[in-house]
Amino acid sequence: MNYATIKNCDIANGPGVRVSLFVSGCTHHCPGCFNEVAWDFAYGEPFTEETENTIVDMLRPSYIRGLTLLGGEPFEPQNQGAIVHLLRRIRKELPQKTIWAFSGYLFEKDILSGRLGDCSEYLSYLDVLVDGPFVEAKKDLNLRFRGSSNQRLIDVPKSLAAGETILWEDWQGDRKGMI
Repeated sequence: MNYATIKNCDIANGPGVRVSLFVSGCTHHCPGCFNEVAWDFAYGEPFTEETENTIVDMLRPSYIRGLTLLGGEPFEPQNQGAIVHLLRRIRKELPQKTIWAFSGYLFEKDILSGRLGDCSEYLSYLDVLVDGPFVEAKKDLNLRFRGSSNQRLIDVPKSLAAGETILWEDWQGDRKGMI
């Protein structure tokens, strides 16, 4: 996997101060995408053990609330292995951190269905999934943590436990009750 960039101290892609990993590679090619350069799977730098160590170290300060995965497309099958390895490590070393992912894929149709492979371990590490492609005609700058009104903020643990999609509406809570 390659990555386009890593942002330390990001406040736009989830609650609180976050580390954001923008992976490379996306097959959606949404018109109006804010990060077209990351469509190319070869763009950016290789994601290495050193990169993983850097991200984990960036997450360590207490003022960092968590990690956000964006793209490109973090659920592309080519990207899943490296991401799951990173998330497994974060949950082991920093279990108090929240993990968000943005995906142009749909939770039920693409991710849960197995169309992208077995995503069960990947999903087990996520707190919130923002799903759905960016739709330029539905762009709304007043939306919190999403670009277009068709995108949903999904509470992944609650959805998996209930067997149905439950939207994330808890603007104040996370794993420790603080966002």
